[in-house]
Amino acid sequence: MTYDEFNQFCASFAATTHVVQWGNSDVWKVGHKVFAIGGWSNKSAPAFTFKVSDMNFDFLSHCEGYRPAPYFANRGMKWIQQIDSEGKRREELEYYLTQSYRIVAGSLSKKRQVELGIDGGSFDYYKVLAFPSCHFSP
Repeated sequence: MTYDEFNQFCASFAATTHVVQWGNSDVWKVGHKVFAIGGWSNKSAPAFTFKVSDMNFDFLSHCEGYRPAPYFANRGMKWIQQIDSEGKRREELEYYLTQSYRIVAGSLSKKRQVELGIDGGSFDYYKVLAFPSCHFSP
């Protein structure tokens, strides 16, 4: 996935805003809370950072192509960075970006969700199992 495709995908969610900050990264928010970041890569390949459930954090921390997100994970937050988005990883990335949006939007107060025009009832499913095609690194 390219950064342009990432931005297009994140823009498809309701009530999102986009800012460029933190070293020229594409930062996506819902209700002023970050749910996805495109950037922060120390390589030429794109890197994408997103919030995950506790279970997915434990799972993805040991998966090839993923790592605990710099600056977030070392502060005890459950954020993962995908550092390989080739091939089928794009489908995985879209899945985890959707889950990240649901986690963050679902954490907003019901009043705020109504103000933003988002359906809080759809956020009850954010604690789903990890994406099944992830491969563990040795």
